[in-house]
Amino acid sequence: MPLHFPTSLRLASLGGGLLAALACDTAAAQTPAAGADYPTRPIKLIVTFVPGGGADIVGRYIAQGLTNALGQPVVVENKAGAGGLIGVEAGLAAPADGYTFTLISASYTVNPSLYKLKFDPVNDITPVAQISAGPLLVVTHPDSGFHSMKDIAQAARERKGHLTYASSGKGSALHLAAAEFANRADVQMNHIPYKGGGAALNDMLGKQVDVYFAATASALPHVSAGKLRALAVTTPKRLSALPQVPTIAESGYPGYDVTLWYGLIGPKGLPAHIVQRINTEVNKVLALPATPKKFQADGAEPAGGSPAEFKALIAQEIATWTQVVKQLDVKPD
Repeated sequence: MPLHFPTSLRLASLGGGLLAALACDTAAAQTPAAGADYPTRPIKLIVTFVPGGGADIVGRYIAQGLTNALGQPVVVENKAGAGGLIGVEAGLAAPADGYTFTLISASYTVNPSLYKLKFDPVNDITPVAQISAGPLLVVTHPDSGFHSMKDIAQAARERKGHLTYASSGKGSALHLAAAEFANRADVQMNHIPYKGGGAALNDMLGKQVDVYFAATASALPHVSAGKLRALAVTTPKRLSALPQVPTIAESGYPGYDVTLWYGLIGPKGLPAHIVQRINTEVNKVLALPATPKKFQADGAEPAGGSPAEFKALIAQEIATWTQVVKQLDVKPD
């Protein structure tokens, strides 16, 4: 579905078609000039989770790429809380002038099922571009004794719901990915929500929780260093960086599939030439030779595409997560 940007131009009847033609010629002459001037000052990129997590890593990579392309600093500001909702609301409240964007994750499409939003999550935003897509990585501490998802399920049964799992927040995609596994395994696990992936990861490293469905970008370096053990990935395809680690579906839970993605949005009413400029530059960053290697090392692949395609993804996943939240009876804090 294409984006539509209404115009306030109203042509007087005097002059008829001649006046209309002159108006169109004037607009055509002015629009490139307006686009050529952008940007003239630093741009803010709101990352909706705390520093150190997967969203922060992806956000800072894109911010650096846009800084290089635009000739103005793109400054990351972390605003965490409520599954990313706090940062989203701050970003959407900013002027629609192209100087504030927000990095969202798949958790954005979960929020409408959990919270009474102050905005329409599809129509009150300007989708710009999907950035990446990839699996979550299920990890535990090497001292835990867990070596498979079957081990996790068995321990959950034996501990009668006291086996703990971390997440980046109640209602986040990381939370629901674990809850969906527990549902398929027919077990109960004790959810420990944090204010972001970085805090959850720290407690996983410190053996304060039993298992963590983590953003691969943040967990993979610790797996490679032997500080965490990878049990499975959440997508149907194995991770090229860890080919020996099975998928959850291969681990005895067929049909399980959760993808973590990141994307860029702006406030409603963002001018078309700005949307096009940022979308173009994001796609250029994603097409750089270094980007696939960077993302693949973190378990993801560059996505890219048009604003319309990203809008369709958001709408589709809101519908999907609405059904999952209802089925699992997940409640916000």
